[in-house]
Amino acid sequence: MRADVPTPTMPATSGTPSPTGGWRDLYVSSRDGLRLHARDYGDRASPWGPVICLPGLTRNAADFHELASHLANHRHRPRRVLALSFRGRGLSEHDRDWRNYTPQTEASDVLDVMVAAGVPHAAFVGTSRGGLVIMRLAAMRPSVLKAAVLNDIGPEIDQRGMLRIKKTLEGFPRPASWEEASEFMKRAYGHAFPRLGPDDWMAYARKTYLEHEGRPALAYDPALRRHLNGIAFDRPLPAIWPLFAALANVPLMAIRGANSDILAAETLAEMAAQRPDLDVFEVADAGHPPHLVSNHALSRVSRFLTRAEDDKP
Repeated sequence: MRADVPTPTMPATSGTPSPTGGWRDLYVSSRDGLRLHARDYGDRASPWGPVICLPGLTRNAADFHELASHLANHRHRPRRVLALSFRGRGLSEHDRDWRNYTPQTEASDVLDVMVAAGVPHAAFVGTSRGGLVIMRLAAMRPSVLKAAVLNDIGPEIDQRGMLRIKKTLEGFPRPASWEEASEFMKRAYGHAFPRLGPDDWMAYARKTYLEHEGRPALAYDPALRRHLNGIAFDRPLPAIWPLFAALANVPLMAIRGANSDILAAETLAEMAAQRPDLDVFEVADAGHPPHLVSNHALSRVSRFLTRAEDDKP
């Protein structure tokens, strides 16, 4: 890890395994030697298919705590769940070369984690950037995917949302307290999530920042922002419909926030036209991306995974 990066912790929830939603910390070396972190939930010997959760651009494994706990402790089908932090995020090591922060490299990292964890195939849940990685995995190694959930991402990305993300990251503060961190999250994202209250924003802040010496610290390598500098925001971003087509034989669910500025309603409609079996779930009063924390969202994802497993050939 780079010398200028403090040794952090994730304060949102305990890392001690427990039947009510704890996890084991899993560290894996990537093929180029970086130390990658994942939260490992549930029984490793579960007879039900495992699930792998992949986060957004600057996000980390903590985003999936509620979903992973729900799936790992399900009454009828308790599953093993791996929630990953890509290189340069969360407790994964930062890369000295920012140009390695690409979905292609991250897809290779996912395969390395799967080998180390003894998981030959899984259902995948990918939020934003994580969904792009899922599509690349489908093209690289289709046999590893048993089902896929794309959370507020598709083969076309609205450049308005990318511009908003770029501006938000440029103004990302290093708050002096958790209260300041919570207030920033509300200012930055409150317009898209009007129903969230103070406790929700604090919970989101504690998933967004690490903790260092009792204070919030950035949970991602600032060098990640350099990739956004090369985007031409005056014209549409390149579409990746061929990668979406690689999911043709994979049971597929698409989640969209009704206020999303990344996954346009028109793009979702075209995804459904190409995949008539697409399980579509639109989340009211949610922007990019919907937080998979409500009982309704957790149940919808769980039911989809059960159907995908039961319908397998």
